[in-house]
Amino acid sequence: MNSSNVIPSAAYADTKSHYEILDGLRGVAALMVIAFHLFEAHVSKSQDQIINHGYMAVDFFYVLSGFVIGYAYDDRWGKMTLKGFFKRRLIRLQPMIVIGMIIGAIFFYLQDCGLWPGISEVPVWKMLLIALIGCTLLPVPLSLDIRGWQEGWPLDGPAWSLFFEYIGNILYALFIRKFSNRLLSALVFVSGLALLHLCITKGDVIGGWTPLEASHLSIGFTRLMFPFFAGLLLSRICKPKNLKHSFLICSLLIIICLSVPRIGGDQIWMNGLYVAFCIIVLFPVIVYLGASGSVTGKRASRLCEFLGDISYPVYITHYPLIYIYTAWATDNQVKWQEGLPYMVLVMVASIAMAYGCLKLYDMPVRKWLTNRFM
Repeated sequence: MNSSNVIPSAAYADTKSHYEILDGLRGVAALMVIAFHLFEAHVSKSQDQIINHGYMAVDFFYVLSGFVIGYAYDDRWGKMTLKGFFKRRLIRLQPMIVIGMIIGAIFFYLQDCGLWPGISEVPVWKMLLIALIGCTLLPVPLSLDIRGWQEGWPLDGPAWSLFFEYIGNILYALFIRKFSNRLLSALVFVSGLALLHLCITKGDVIGGWTPLEASHLSIGFTRLMFPFFAGLLLSRICKPKNLKHSFLICSLLIIICLSVPRIGGDQIWMNGLYVAFCIIVLFPVIVYLGASGSVTGKRASRLCEFLGDISYPVYITHYPLIYIYTAWATDNQVKWQEGLPYMVLVMVASIAMAYGCLKLYDMPVRKWLTNRFM
């Protein structure tokens, strides 16, 4: 798995071997996000959502990211500068953010519908301005909301989670990498209490995509702090075992926990406890189990590699297609059973588009940037 010349796109380490199963699990969670967003186009309230807790895939991503950041960089700071770290992270993440905004701009006017009636009236210059700002990953104020959903990134909604992941990377590099395990444990404990409070009082952790609004900013930070730095702590204290069938077991756990129906009805604290259990307990356990397994056989290895390769590209580029599907489904009042063939088509198209962006754009651009700046 070690290579100094060829680096799989899912690998965050520059020279270290990486966890193939964790790469594959990131891809499984990304596909669940697409399914969640497709079913979301057919629901009038959260209780009707088929993949009800699919939004928690973001929190699983944060645990994974914290774990891999710690594994890849914790022992390299004597030889790596802050500037070098930030260069590596920007080269890894920023090119796909740019292409996600470009795709969002290309498809924007195809999303005009009764749900977003103002799209056709948005001047092209304004849409292009939003795209340009989005390429920097800076959120736009509500005065520049060109869709009507109060998103900080109206052309590519999922970019909000990358915004907070960038913040996690900055906090890690400037301060938290220096924390002892005891101090890091204290931070994780306090962050876990804040997350538990949010879950019980709100019933879920939905939010974060309007970070220039106080409540969303608070939710975004709360969703980031525990899983990201719990993943970092796990990377430091984890002593992986040798487990069989780890990828299958962990994939099933992810699919099941994201698909559980909303719990408790009006008793929101009951669903909040379930969400807290998943993020605080189950997701770190899944990452540990994934890190403890190994891939055997060429087919399994190729599957994990493919899922890992497309995980980030498909997550950051699929939503413009979801906007189009949502516009069609709402205008025609389509039930999910009727829309299922088209949902499959959108899923396949999202994967194909992501794979094309990976091979034709992301990998060549990152290779050029690495050669130019590293």
